[in-house]
Amino acid sequence: MKAWPLLGVLIVQTLLCLAHWFLYCTWIDFWWPMSPTATVALRVVLATLSVSFMVAALLGFRFTNWLVALVYQLAAAWLGLLNFLFVGACLAWLADLPLRLAPGNLHLRLRPYEAAILLAAAVLTALYGLLNARQIRLRKVTVRLKNLPAAWHGRRAVVMSDLHLGNINGVRFARRIADMVHSLQPDIIFLPGDLYDGTKADAEALAEPLFQLTPPLGVYFVSGNHEEFGGASHYSDALRRRGFHVLDNAQVEIDGVLVLGVPYRDTSYPVRLQHFLVNQGLENGKVSILLQHVPNRLPMVEQSGVSLQLSGHTHGGQVFPFSWITRRAFGKFTYGLHPFGDLQVYTSSGAGTWGPPMRVGTHPEIVLLTFE
Repeated sequence: MKAWPLLGVLIVQTLLCLAHWFLYCTWIDFWWPMSPTATVALRVVLATLSVSFMVAALLGFRFTNWLVALVYQLAAAWLGLLNFLFVGACLAWLADLPLRLAPGNLHLRLRPYEAAILLAAAVLTALYGLLNARQIRLRKVTVRLKNLPAAWHGRRAVVMSDLHLGNINGVRFARRIADMVHSLQPDIIFLPGDLYDGTKADAEALAEPLFQLTPPLGVYFVSGNHEEFGGASHYSDALRRRGFHVLDNAQVEIDGVLVLGVPYRDTSYPVRLQHFLVNQGLENGKVSILLQHVPNRLPMVEQSGVSLQLSGHTHGGQVFPFSWITRRAFGKFTYGLHPFGDLQVYTSSGAGTWGPPMRVGTHPEIVLLTFE
């Protein structure tokens, strides 16, 4: 494993261990006194759970079978529950502060009940997140582009972002998406990255239902950061074999509209992105649609003359409190259609999930764009 990925794994694992330690300390302080045996058992269980997700993720990058998928699903579900348990533990300490001002040891007598209420709230929130993540919405958006060719007026495009096909979202999930899209009868389909989760998998078998989609103008894909995890060429080659247009620093012209795509690895380097954009002939006023996984580098994209950028990546933050953090990072471009000068940017919250198979504060979606 290279130095930077290894460092990232160590940082994430350290944070997970600290979160579990904080959860343990909170539980010991707030719950009714536990026997020595129960205390040791709690330590062992939380210590095991603290490494479960990283172990499952690393196994998922090297092996593909039902057992690895099951371990990953359980570890990912625990990761989501841990998030809400951690928030609950923080709230428990905050609620305890004013109670300390009460006479006697009232706050000590109330602590177990606080813990029970917050534990129940965390579990219920996680259950809601699991159910909400499976309720895929259809979002309809009208996009008005200056100088749009007459042939494109009224045309409809489906944007499918961040399906994360892998150990959690498998063939059945892909079939649900394909059925939804087929019923919309779009003219063209755009896939702005993270179609796959990056785990070891049979790329063609996972996406088989999607290959049955044959819109008149084709299906166009750019790689996201998760394709990079599993080797972007592995996924791209599979998609090309099945008729998808993989835009790897490439453009195609469709009835007077340029469709461009830049893979995630190159959007990470502003110089590479700028070099690609300045050589696309966008200064001639043609309408252009850029597939770029992350909604960033917007000043550069706008100055190059791109009309519309389609992105994903953010998931809207997926679960609270990460929805708040993501909003701080990307601002209004975290989700939805927004102008940036002459450029319009649509960022989808995506249809799938990464990590915890939950959504709280965000919704999974398929987007139907109508051009005017």
